Amino acid sequence: MIPSIAPVPATAPANAENADKETDTDAAGVGAGAGAATAAAPAATGTGRGPRAAFGGLFAPRMSSRRLFASPGAAAGIIWLAALVAASLTAPWWLPYKTEDQDFTAILSGPTAAHWLGTDELGRDLLSRIFAAAAGTLGTSLITVIVGVGLGTILAMVAAAGERTEGVISRVTEVMMSLPGTVIILAVIGAVGTNIPVIMAILGVLISAGIYRVMLGQATSLQSQLYVDAAKVDGVSTLAISLRHVLPGLSNTIVVQSALIFAVGMLIQAGLAFIGFGPPIPQPSWGGMIQGASQHVYDAPWLMVPTGAVLALTVLAANAIGNALGKAPNAAASHLPSAADRRRRTAASASAAASASAAAPETPAAPGRLSVRGLSVGVDGGTPLVTDVSFDVEQGTVLGLVGESGCGKTMTALSLLGLLPSGVSVTGGQILWDGRNLAGATETAMAGVRGRGIALISQEPMRALDPMFTVGYQLVSAIRRLRKTGKAQARAEALSLLEKVGIVDAGRILTTYPHQISGGMAQRVAIALALAGRPRLLVADEPTTALDVTVQAEILSLLRTLVKDTGMSVVMVTHDLGVVADICDTVAVMYAGQVVESGRTANILDNPRHPYTLALLAADPHANTAADMPERLATISGQVPQPKDWPAGCRFMARCQFAGSACVAPVPLVPSGSDDGVVRCVKADELAVEGLEWVATEVPARRVPDVRSADSTVSTSSAVEKDRA
Repeated sequence: MIPSIAPVPATAPANAENADKETDTDAAGVGAGAGAATAAAPAATGTGRGPRAAFGGLFAPRMSSRRLFASPGAAAGIIWLAALVAASLTAPWWLPYKTEDQDFTAILSGPTAAHWLGTDELGRDLLSRIFAAAAGTLGTSLITVIVGVGLGTILAMVAAAGERTEGVISRVTEVMMSLPGTVIILAVIGAVGTNIPVIMAILGVLISAGIYRVMLGQATSLQSQLYVDAAKVDGVSTLAISLRHVLPGLSNTIVVQSALIFAVGMLIQAGLAFIGFGPPIPQPSWGGMIQGASQHVYDAPWLMVPTGAVLALTVLAANAIGNALGKAPNAAASHLPSAADRRRRTAASASAAASASAAAPETPAAPGRLSVRGLSVGVDGGTPLVTDVSFDVEQGTVLGLVGESGCGKTMTALSLLGLLPSGVSVTGGQILWDGRNLAGATETAMAGVRGRGIALISQEPMRALDPMFTVGYQLVSAIRRLRKTGKAQARAEALSLLEKVGIVDAGRILTTYPHQISGGMAQRVAIALALAGRPRLLVADEPTTALDVTVQAEILSLLRTLVKDTGMSVVMVTHDLGVVADICDTVAVMYAGQVVESGRTANILDNPRHPYTLALLAADPHANTAADMPERLATISGQVPQPKDWPAGCRFMARCQFAGSACVAPVPLVPSGSDDGVVRCVKADELAVEGLEWVATEVPARRVPDVRSADSTVSTSSAVEKDRA
């Protein structure tokens, strides 16, 4: 059996909340740090890609046509702008009248067969003049966008790259923002006349100061990311870093600001023409036509409608396109679904739960007992992510969900609290808690369970702590909300909780902000926050992964003490079998969205019946004592298959050393022969009887390094074996 000692921490994935969605070829985290560094190097350095290549593919992945046409407003906006531009550019070939042609028999006419949109005070056709002026209006507004957004973005990237330049540029932009823009534009008109392209370019320069302020904060944040530091270490130039790493991160903001400035440019241009500073007469402009229409509001009110409607529709079209393009995936955004998604998910989950209840009627569960039966989770209307997962968690016990990344552990854990990401929902099965099926519970019902009945400890404690508020404020607020107590009593209880989780100077910690405490201390605070509502079940999603060895042991000891003293249950999600051996009473081994083996921890670790469990143990250095440590730890070839690639039979077959023809057919869970354990393998009995072991594979020759020292030459194979051991 694995010794109950604190495991060596593995390198945390870059995106902690999505760790379980990623693939990981290491079975037990051995060598994870080196693998992550190797994988990150090309992304950080951009090897083989010059600035032109990086800039050329900048917007391709984000501004996809799929996202544009998924929004009805954006699709309508594109069609409107495209039609407007095409009609304006081809106006000389199809317009029924020239812009200067006058029909004195139809002055101030409404829509007729000869003049579809009517005529103005001089008998000129409105349709012809509106579309003839469109290209000039849109083109000059685009000048404002290019100058304003382009200059503001460039200044922001330059300022974010150095403190000195940031100080100088910020002072200059502050002076620009203090200047009266209207006065400057009128002065330019007085100097150069009504040269609309020049005026709109000057407007873009004035607007660039505001754009700079918007972009600077985001660019500075991107410059502080770890992948930017890695690029600097690898010698990537400042220009290349700005183009490859900073500019792509600004693309959403650039799109939204461009749409806004484009609309503002059209309105300002129309306003200038309205007060007489537009294109010279008789050249048509939208603002000039609106100004002429304003003289006949009472005797010809229709005259205002066509031009005003076209201007309004064009502004709305630009904003709709910018809004659709700005909705790119954002790692910083909440993964929780919207209210509409939650209502739709609740209806779907209730339907699935009703079907499951009809097939297997609910059985009353004892208080504090969690029973999961046939749980399935999948993308809404698409790929399944977890299938037919069943387990029980008795009161006062700890269940471990163990497996590689991508096996569905986190999805299973989040489904217990109804916190699945947007677009993912429970598609079948039951989650029985206190006599209720949480799989079909409404959002209101789940709000009464979260925090009070079931609480969550996330892998990254900073996800649970708001950096804007002190630890005391967050803890006291949670206690008052969940326990309905007064402020003084809640503060006393907060001190007691911090002391219970092993924090000595609890009074001082209450007054600190999350960024002022260490990672281990933050995890203790997160545990205290989870205990604020006196939950009977704690879902711990890899709570020790991001902590050092000593702190890991302390957190595991704390969880053991809490289980013993409070009688609560814990569902522990982990990659590490050492953690399972240390704290778990029962364990469920998951692979590719299925439970492949479950039972009591001692039985699973001492006598594994599934090849995957056998391989995990063979790859874990803690499974062996120093005396019987092998020269090389075993590995599992390949990686966990993506949900869309799951085979119909055994999902581990492609990586299994014992796979045979019988593994092609679907494999059900069958009793493993040890207590109430179950296993999903047709060769489980054969493995147990013959005592087969997972064999370490040889290292390919191309991966064997030539390791030499100054004094002696060490053989390659021996160096690799020593490194692997």
